[in-house]
Amino acid sequence: MSICVADLPQPWQKPSSEELLAALKQLQVEPPIWNPGTSRKVILESYQNTAQLRREAAAYLSSIIKSSLSWIQDEDEKEAIWDEASRRLAERCGRAGMGEITRRWPLEDQVSSPFELVIREPPITGDSLGLKTWGSSYLLARSLGDIAKESLPHIFTLRTSNQSLDVLELGSGTGLLGMAAAAIWKTNVVLTDLPTIVPNLAYNIERNRSTIEALGGKVDSGVLTWGSEDGNAEQFASKNQFKIVLAADPLYDDDHPELLSSAIVAHLAQDKDARAIVMVPQRDLTTKKLAAKFLSIMIVSGLSVLEQRTLVGQDDWDEDGEDSGIECWWAVFGRQ
Repeated sequence: MSICVADLPQPWQKPSSEELLAALKQLQVEPPIWNPGTSRKVILESYQNTAQLRREAAAYLSSIIKSSLSWIQDEDEKEAIWDEASRRLAERCGRAGMGEITRRWPLEDQVSSPFELVIREPPITGDSLGLKTWGSSYLLARSLGDIAKESLPHIFTLRTSNQSLDVLELGSGTGLLGMAAAAIWKTNVVLTDLPTIVPNLAYNIERNRSTIEALGGKVDSGVLTWGSEDGNAEQFASKNQFKIVLAADPLYDDDHPELLSSAIVAHLAQDKDARAIVMVPQRDLTTKKLAAKFLSIMIVSGLSVLEQRTLVGQDDWDEDGEDSGIECWWAVFGRQ
């Protein structure tokens, strides 16, 4: 149900602190859940329909922040109102302007049993891309059931009911993809990232562990820095131990294609049936060049492309009301 800002208590009415706080709670922006099946037309129409409300809400919040709230005697109550209004305004400045958020991500396993994963995203400050859940991870997570049937039948159809796989996710971030793989594929998944990212990753794993285990999956986490052995968790001392390696949105810098490919070569099992699945959003020319460089390095490293496709979904938090649809390239690699 949409909220009419004009119906909310206005500063000139001198409402109580309780009334103002209740009104500000109503204006809280819920984190979006990307749906790969949503068309760009529907997304654009949604933005257009809410644009006026966003402007009205921003003006209302600004009026409260600028107000001295002189009719409220308690200074702590004033501070609480200003803080709450500031949070509501920050939520309308895009993901980078927000504090910690928690999102719920709906998914289905291979027998169409619905479940959801609850993901915490700390505030994004500085170089903290791994503390945000990127759209491509949800897009790939939603596709895991089909990938098992269409791209990995040699692995999943031959697996007995009590036989587990060893799956590694590189650059797990907040953990959505790796945890989804554990639940949907009903197998063991080790989620990895840099030392600064792993604490939040481990938190999200513990929060969702009971859901994942109820569906037949198991999850663990560890520090794994691409291209370096120093400081990596002990579970990665043995090389080439994972039947499947996953990575979503892993390429940002010029050195990432080589580092990612070296990590896959080092940890993907030598078995000819082993597979690496990588998804890269095609945001701009730079991203496309990084994907092309990664592809060429993988081939030179002895890993060939067995399948490649594109999927279209939403890429990022909406910050300006424009369409955030993005095309994502993904490929399945196997040893030559």
